[in-house]
Amino acid sequence: MGSMVTYTRPDGQSATGYLVQPPAGASAPAIVVIQEWWGLNDQIKQVAQRLAQAGYQALVPDLYKGKLALEENEAHHLMTGLNFGDAASQDIRGAVQYLKTRGAPKVGVTGFCMGGALTLLSSVFVPEVDAAAVWYGYPPAEFVDASKIKVPLMGSWAIHDDVFPIAGVDALEHKLTAAGVAFAFDRYEAKHAFANEEADSKNLAYLKYDPQAAVKAWDKTLAFFRKNLA
Repeated sequence: MGSMVTYTRPDGQSATGYLVQPPAGASAPAIVVIQEWWGLNDQIKQVAQRLAQAGYQALVPDLYKGKLALEENEAHHLMTGLNFGDAASQDIRGAVQYLKTRGAPKVGVTGFCMGGALTLLSSVFVPEVDAAAVWYGYPPAEFVDASKIKVPLMGSWAIHDDVFPIAGVDALEHKLTAAGVAFAFDRYEAKHAFANEEADSKNLAYLKYDPQAAVKAWDKTLAFFRKNLA
């Protein structure tokens, strides 16, 4: 099981996160896991536990500072109030630095939905990151300075995504290709949040858990991290 830890952001402020350790402890490679717009809930903690079982330290920054959303309108309110640039350059960068200070030889970042967009921003704003795996989320294209992305990047996208339309992924691919970024994107015949086991319980038409797509995407993600964080 994991526990809450406190770490220091680059600007000196304190931040908290949920840390799960593998048997190898602080010397193992690590992954910063970024929440969906629901917050630091049990589902994202289970993602961290899954990564720890695969041999990684996993740290989920608490970007909402203790707040959680159960309903769509609450999640929208919390996400709208989040400063994405600050979250990437301070909370997430601080988490990466904390893990490296503890002894992690390499640190990756992964995130889902809103966290996917923040993962992409982290590849731009966090020079200490060693690899980034995005799950069905991207920021507005103008915020992605692809020339600053120096790490391997992968993405798992839903073709029938009503939240982050696949056309935006096409545009992102063009931008990354033009900048010479090393990336691999996979597209799945699925809806948004296809890897979230709790998606159907939200009773929102645009969310749909797809276990087959989730297994394939997870296999590829773990292979990506084995290759780039070993």
